[in-house]
Amino acid sequence: MKSTELATCLDAVRATSPLVHCITNYVTVNDCANALLAIGASPIMSDEPDDVEDITSICQGLDLNIGTLNRRSIEGMGRAGAKAAQLGHAIVLDPVGAGASHLRTDTARQLLESYHPTLVRGNMSEVRALGGASSSTRGVDASAADVATRDNLHESAGFVARLAQAWGCTVAVTGAIDIVSDGTRTCAITNGVPMMSRITGTGCMLSALLPAFLAAGTDAFLATVAGVATMGVCGQKARSRMTGADGTGSFRTYLIDALSTVTGAELADAARVEDL
Repeated sequence: MKSTELATCLDAVRATSPLVHCITNYVTVNDCANALLAIGASPIMSDEPDDVEDITSICQGLDLNIGTLNRRSIEGMGRAGAKAAQLGHAIVLDPVGAGASHLRTDTARQLLESYHPTLVRGNMSEVRALGGASSSTRGVDASAADVATRDNLHESAGFVARLAQAWGCTVAVTGAIDIVSDGTRTCAITNGVPMMSRITGTGCMLSALLPAFLAAGTDAFLATVAGVATMGVCGQKARSRMTGADGTGSFRTYLIDALSTVTGAELADAARVEDL
């Protein structure tokens, strides 16, 4: 794909400022809201079952993140997912910790099967568990045994492509090497820095951003690649600002700063996307 296409996706988010309904992780909800504002979109958060249908109706995208799920939020996700599917809105499912418990895995599968999300985004352990493959999840983190590397990249990409075909949606598996596939087109993205795994919420922030990219674009695969690459490039920008006195707290702040200042031209220049 052309790097200018990625820039166009980012510029479209800023031009249209999509409103995104996030039912997301309580641990990271503030960062998710700030990330959306930084990129030029607008967030609204609600998991109250009696509230979510009205909220979803006025939005253009929905983020379903099961990171801190409970019975009330599960009901809320179901109602919001049904309304978003009815309205044809972009839906992103983030199966946080799938494979770590029966409740998480079963909830993620029910959301996937019932509301047919536009995009599933998770780490490799979560996506493998959701797909019924064996995985060795470490809570909400991917196991080293599951992650995509240069040695297993084509095998990993084939697995992701098959899931995308089976689920009828785009699938993004993120890690040191990100893989995105819609079942026909598949690519690897190698932006980002290891520091991103040392603060909580970078994955949750990405899952919140992606409905905005999907809502602003017409090609789900291209919008997903642009969103994933944007987050990685911003991680690199944030890391480049750090001095010897800066630690993970500074990096978190610099990451939000980078999301608010990154331009389409910067994204086009820095994105490292490889067609597979």
